[in-house]
Amino acid sequence: MSVQVAEVEDLLSALVRIDSVTPSLISNAAGEGAIASFIRDWLAGTGADVTLEEVAPGRPNVLARLHGAGGGRSLCLNAHSDTVGYANWADRALRPERAGDHLVGVGVADDKSSCAIALLAMREIVASGGRLSGDLVVACTVDEEALSLGTTDLLQRHAFDGAIILEPLGVGRAVVEHQGFGWIDLIVHGKAAHGSAPDQGIDAITHMAEVVRGLNALGAQFASAPDPRNGATVFHTGTILGGTDYATYPSQCALGIEIGTQPGESLAARVADIEAILADCRARLPDFSAEVRVHLERDPFKAMGHEALLAAADRAAEQSIGRAHEQVGLNAWMDAALMQSAGIPTISLGALGGNFHAPDEWVSLPECVSLVEIVRDAALDFCA
Repeated sequence: MSVQVAEVEDLLSALVRIDSVTPSLISNAAGEGAIASFIRDWLAGTGADVTLEEVAPGRPNVLARLHGAGGGRSLCLNAHSDTVGYANWADRALRPERAGDHLVGVGVADDKSSCAIALLAMREIVASGGRLSGDLVVACTVDEEALSLGTTDLLQRHAFDGAIILEPLGVGRAVVEHQGFGWIDLIVHGKAAHGSAPDQGIDAITHMAEVVRGLNALGAQFASAPDPRNGATVFHTGTILGGTDYATYPSQCALGIEIGTQPGESLAARVADIEAILADCRARLPDFSAEVRVHLERDPFKAMGHEALLAAADRAAEQSIGRAHEQVGLNAWMDAALMQSAGIPTISLGALGGNFHAPDEWVSLPECVSLVEIVRDAALDFCA
């Protein structure tokens, strides 16, 4: 028995039509309540025990558990139900459309295709009469696009013997490591003064320009020495705010950046890089003053103890696509790091998609079908 493209398209289209933007990124966004209710109702009759576990008001994780007969390993299929915003294509983002083998819509790849893959794989196991010794749990989690509140809560309540993080990666690729990151605010302090009194003012914005120059040099250094699996260490500016009006020297300028860490590194290494830039500015610029504020830190991911899980996934892939997975890294962050840090052997799989966080996001429907088969068979193997 195998799922059909039309079944994937129908379920995935229904998920895309439900607004589930995380309020952690956009205030007053819809959140995940409505999509959680839909998933709960869709699971009715599958034989799974379904619970909604509230992570924040109106924002529940959905957990569907197939109980094994006992004595086997438990497996969690983790996919997130939230999306980023879609203001720049609001006219069509929630109206999924077929384009050849692709389905287009907000969150269709990241990560509603993964929710659909996990749900359909569970349904296929039940329909085929597949026997499990260990429990299989599908967790559709909230808030991965922001603070990962959903997976954090999941790990506070539950433990598993293995986990597959489902993200849009492409059939035949298994992510076994990825970068960590930090969200950091750099605050440069100046001194407000009338625009006609340069001897009394300190221009925080021009001083920030020197900081940015140093950051760009650091980014070039990262680009020149990429990690063999995870690529160049991430660095980019994100936000900037400074000054009060045209006629006044700006007393403050704040720059928000995202910066990466490779497996084996911590964000302290990146903070040290930034502090070196600030020290150089202090040495060259009279009255330079700045500080570093870490807003969020996420550790890198490196799979450990995952050999049995990867072997099960490889056997499933050989049946579906004729070859084992290529083990790869990623220059982005996923909840895999949280699962592995909790001591749960973790890998990541997913269907091919594109235009993430951008207009006309898409996912390959045939790859979704292949992933249903691979995830189904890997679960049956690992939980046997």
